[in-house]
Amino acid sequence: MQWLRKTRLDLPLALIALLAAFLNGYGIWNEQYANSYYTAAVASMLQSFHNFFYGSFDPGGFVTVDKPPVVFWIQTASAALFGVHGWSVILPQALAGVGSVLLMYALVKPTFGQGAARLAALVLACTPIAAAVSRTNNIDSMLVFALLAGTWLLFRGVRRKSLWLLMAAFAVVGLGFNMKMLQAYLVLPAFYLFYLIGYRVNWKKKLAGLAAVTASLLLVSLSWPVIVDMVPADQRPYVGSSQTNSVLELAFGYNGVSRLTGDRGTGGGNGGDGGGGGRGMMNMQPGGGMDDAANGAASRQDGMQPPQNDSSGQSGAQPTPRDGRAQPEGGQMPQAGQNRQDGGQMPEGGQMRQDGGGQMPEGGQMRQDGQTRQDGGGQLPQDGQMNRGGGQGGGMFGTGTKGVFRLFQTELSGQASWMIPFAFIGAAGVLASIRRRNITEAHKETAFWLAWLVPGMIFFSIAGFFHHYYLIMLAPPIAAMSGAGWMELWRRYRENAGWTVWLFPAAVAATAALQWYFVQPYDSQFGSGWSMAVAAAGGAAAGFLILAKLLKKTVPAAAAVLAFLVLLIAPLYWAATPITYGQSAQLPQAGPGTSSRGGGFVGGRGGESASIDEGLYQYLTAHQTGETFLFATTRYNTAVPYIIEKGAAVMAMGGYSGSDPILTEESLTAMVAEGKVKYFLISNNGGPGGGSSGLTQWITSHGKAISESEYGGSSGTLYEVTLD
Repeated sequence: MQWLRKTRLDLPLALIALLAAFLNGYGIWNEQYANSYYTAAVASMLQSFHNFFYGSFDPGGFVTVDKPPVVFWIQTASAALFGVHGWSVILPQALAGVGSVLLMYALVKPTFGQGAARLAALVLACTPIAAAVSRTNNIDSMLVFALLAGTWLLFRGVRRKSLWLLMAAFAVVGLGFNMKMLQAYLVLPAFYLFYLIGYRVNWKKKLAGLAAVTASLLLVSLSWPVIVDMVPADQRPYVGSSQTNSVLELAFGYNGVSRLTGDRGTGGGNGGDGGGGGRGMMNMQPGGGMDDAANGAASRQDGMQPPQNDSSGQSGAQPTPRDGRAQPEGGQMPQAGQNRQDGGQMPEGGQMRQDGGGQMPEGGQMRQDGQTRQDGGGQLPQDGQMNRGGGQGGGMFGTGTKGVFRLFQTELSGQASWMIPFAFIGAAGVLASIRRRNITEAHKETAFWLAWLVPGMIFFSIAGFFHHYYLIMLAPPIAAMSGAGWMELWRRYRENAGWTVWLFPAAVAATAALQWYFVQPYDSQFGSGWSMAVAAAGGAAAGFLILAKLLKKTVPAAAAVLAFLVLLIAPLYWAATPITYGQSAQLPQAGPGTSSRGGGFVGGRGGESASIDEGLYQYLTAHQTGETFLFATTRYNTAVPYIIEKGAAVMAMGGYSGSDPILTEESLTAMVAEGKVKYFLISNNGGPGGGSSGLTQWITSHGKAISESEYGGSSGTLYEVTLD
């Protein structure tokens, strides 16, 4: 082992990093498209710098994806090296997850020591949602890595009294804004607090520095959005998922305030009613889930059925949600307070059609675009719960009921909440020694992590619109305070530090009890032995610590570490479920039954894309006469495989949701007249959503329907529009 000491290799840290690499990366080579909406953008961005800079969804530069392009720039670099594959666009996020674990170690070690740093890194590696989202090409894993890198610069800048490093730290948060917009700003309370209490210069310099770091933040944050908004609209793609073709409106509306309020419309309209130019009720959102109305009812295009589940999204025989609400039977919709697509009330029984007609087909089946299915695919979850706006009942997308205990409800508890009691009790242990004239680095860093964690918990407790994987934002502060808290609680326990000696066993007992509460609802799947084992292991560890102290026996450090490690058994299992069960590429979350949630599975497409119709493709390429777009379609998922596999420019006329107000009849007429597009594929189950049926009528009235025998006809009705 001398060679290890000579090379200064921290073997436990290396093993933790390998664990993170396994949880983040094992099996990603089986993914075909991953989240195909974003993979299509990467394929398009490879074709030109124009597409690369704007983050265009399609090679023709018609519309962007719904997020800024920085993470997609990184994914595009990976795809340029390895080709466009599911695993090549996932790889950067998997590596970012491992990098975050290493950064956690580097952040905790200088102040709290190596043991605390190792445990903090291990907690982050074992956080279920961190592992789940790192296995997809969603943005959040890379965002957390960037924010932790910014934290490292912040801590280093304070220690060195370097304003340049502090400005760089805030600039990295601005970079995070160009990854996922206002979600990056959840860390700003912590950054500003640490700057104010940690940067030890006189107040004049501190205020000047405050202006400088804020300027750095805003300059980097707004650089790309302002540039894009200043470019004339006819010289760039439409900003996807915006209502005014503006990045700033997207940032502060759909990707900003709307996440908190759950208001998905524009002009103050309620989400889901389509009013004020808002999105259609049953549209799908990038990153997963149905837009506005369909909270738990993820749909499928590939014929894989979503789980028979409760609002938590768990499959199989599942627990009743913690809020105690009984679910409707048979997948029916609630009868009261719900609207149909045609603006009327739900039919008796709560079932819904998209055409304003009567009931859904038996089983409540529906297509991803909101159209009903007869082929047995894409069934609604058994509960059929589809609250609009995340207000009065459970939150959108199965995220539980708003309130103080939302993060501990079955819907969310398994993602990131496992170690919250230990983190808070550990923080209390650190802060117990704070005095007005004795504020140490440990106190300041604890305040930093709490200022990251508490606002985040508040946001997710009251927010109307977010997905499970957003909870990765809570993982770093929980991990940091768990590791640092263990070191402080163990020191106080070992040194018999008054009443605080009991904080260590209390933290173990409280955390074990909460974990039993999280696991117990799954007894119907696992048997009661699993939850009882979690409780027994934690209870035994806490009991041992209490008994040893009462008997004045010496407890070895290894036993204290073991008492902590038993608390990671359940979260580690949950973190491994995306490997053992599979998960959704669009809606990643951890926990048993993820193989059928929302459509993703190991080796699958992610469930949100159609497949190439070879007959249609051959016909279109044979009859192409120099148009920019091979064809235009009413749904993004129809375009995806042609973009990824063929590199074809396919226009999604309404963007992701089908309801972006990109085209009018006049602008579409101009595009046809200019020779940019002449073929239109209209779904047999309807056209674009969001009130754009006028476009479909224009196409059908001005176009010639191509005989199905010429191209197969399985994908819909093909129209050729030429204006002579």
